[in-house]
Amino acid sequence: MKEARRLPIKLHRNVCLVLTEDAILAEELLSRRKISQEIVGRLSDRVLLVRPGKVSLVIEELKKLGHTPQIIGK
Repeated sequence: MKEARRLPIKLHRNVCLVLTEDAILAEELLSRRKISQEIVGRLSDRVLLVRPGKVSLVIEELKKLGHTPQIIGK
């Protein structure tokens, strides 16, 4: 029987993620300067991590681009 390996996990509270429908949309958002400068990381091909305190700006820019972001857990 294999021994279970421990994986280090770090949990963060109060983070904002942008979850896109597909990887292509995430790439399109990252190509927009006003949005990309507020993204601090890409957690997967569809999930972007927003810089703390910049959520409102990202939401505003998404709306300007014609997207209708769904905001969960504010």
